[in-house]
Amino acid sequence: MVQWHKAVIKEKEGENMAARTFKGGVHPYDGKDLSKDVNTASLLPKGDLVYPMSQHIGAPAKAVVAKGDKVLVGQKIGEASGNLSANVISSVSGTVKAVEPRLTVAGTMVESVVIENDKEYTTIEGLGEKRDYTKLSKKEIREIIKEAGIVGMGGAGFPTHVKLTPENDAAIDYVIVNGSECEPYLTSDYRMMVEEPERIITGLKIVLRLFENAKGVIAVEDNKKDAIAKLTELAASEDRIEVMALKTKYPQGAERQLMYAVTKRETNASMHPADAGCIVNNVDTMISIAFAVAESTPLVRRIITVSGDAITSPVNFNVLTGTNYAELVEAAGGFKEKPAKLISGGPMMGQAIYSLDLPVTKTSSALLAFVRDEEAESVESPCIRCGRCVAVCPSRLLPNRLTQLSLRSDYEGFEKMYGLECCECGSCSYVCPSKRHLTQAIKQGKKAVMDLHKKNK
Repeated sequence: MVQWHKAVIKEKEGENMAARTFKGGVHPYDGKDLSKDVNTASLLPKGDLVYPMSQHIGAPAKAVVAKGDKVLVGQKIGEASGNLSANVISSVSGTVKAVEPRLTVAGTMVESVVIENDKEYTTIEGLGEKRDYTKLSKKEIREIIKEAGIVGMGGAGFPTHVKLTPENDAAIDYVIVNGSECEPYLTSDYRMMVEEPERIITGLKIVLRLFENAKGVIAVEDNKKDAIAKLTELAASEDRIEVMALKTKYPQGAERQLMYAVTKRETNASMHPADAGCIVNNVDTMISIAFAVAESTPLVRRIITVSGDAITSPVNFNVLTGTNYAELVEAAGGFKEKPAKLISGGPMMGQAIYSLDLPVTKTSSALLAFVRDEEAESVESPCIRCGRCVAVCPSRLLPNRLTQLSLRSDYEGFEKMYGLECCECGSCSYVCPSKRHLTQAIKQGKKAVMDLHKKNK
């Protein structure tokens, strides 16, 4: 048994493990019925491909191609710079049209490589070749994952090769595959669990080779019964892999809440999962690991949900990175009604966008379009101190108080009240009867505190 050296981690041996959830959380309308039963459709791009050099947490990649260069599918066009960074790989063959700033989902201009697709999809040598991963060393597996440019595809974009290289491999005793997909409307992970369960198992087996003491757990919300059944059948012969059903609740897929549900270990915002003996990866990240290590294919594709009540035919697309968002909407039948709100990602934690002239990146999980913008229509009123935000907060914070401190720019008080522990899930704003923008204010407070820390270093 690993001896934990940080008091904040608690292994609650006597607790009822059947609960498989966390305290707090909400149950919003999930909207998944719009796309969950539709088979994933492959979509090839029509126009130019745009590859931002920053599609991950950490330092942006450095472009290693220039205007006029010919490129191939699978070729590195952006090289990781620094320890916390990730390569960027071309998903098409063609000619580099420009290396210039382009607009991203975050609303910022990011240095990007723009490629004119020649529609021939000529690949680099060896791409797609089968590889016996059981004969690879730990170092070789990690190097392949690094070269493939794989990052966390649940939204955070943490470089996967860094996550899979903790200080002590032997201290890792859980490798958790996050199959919760608790965000409303998103069904891309669900479709992959139904359509590509073999690759999920393969990816997990590859990662388990790095951690000899670890058990693999595929954690899935219990409303995805067919996915649980398929994965359980495939894992039946695997001694080190278990499929675990979790209670359906938002934000069950948040990293700390997921870890607690699976292991009953508690962590704080200053810690990494590895500090609690855990490695956590998204379903699509595991599939990408399987592609890279077992099939010699770097990260060049993304499964993305296109949904919402303004979309004519909601669906999940298997698209190449760099594809324009506008092409996704066109392929989904266009808008059946002019949308009042567009979101990249889920409605709880996604980013509102004002343009479709944006590229699909490694962390693009969904493009949602809604006829109404309920948040814009709502009228914010004073806090009535009902305590609902406190009751649902999965981090056990006081969102109403943190909001006040943030709005008053009392960042010292904000930090003392554990404002940095907020996971930004949006549950507090969702239940607030006064329609207060609690999550937005707390996010601003967190950013201000972290900026102050950087300034004082």
